[in-house]
Amino acid sequence: MSGPSDEGTDHEATDERVRAHVFVTGRVQGVYYRDSTREAARERGVDGWVRNLDDGRVEAVFEGPRDAVEGMVEWCHTGSDAAVVEDVDVEYGDPEGETGFVVRR
Repeated sequence: MSGPSDEGTDHEATDERVRAHVFVTGRVQGVYYRDSTREAARERGVDGWVRNLDDGRVEAVFEGPRDAVEGMVEWCHTGSDAAVVEDVDVEYGDPEGETGFVVRR
């Protein structure tokens, strides 16, 4: 019999859209971190945004295929050439429909 199945395939797991909400601590402001994040996200086809916070951290949201989003989270651990990243705090959740990638002011 054919019909809906609760069993998934491996390719569905990698194509699944996910959302990562990230806070990056360290010397991450004034070192082209946001612009570099935007470039890296666009290269990976990841949607979302990035912005500086008043406390010196950078906040970002990444939405896209799981592999690409996880790649962006890993990228955040290094960031731009001049950045000194001390910590990356990430929380995964359900996508909220981000389209494109922008630097928020």
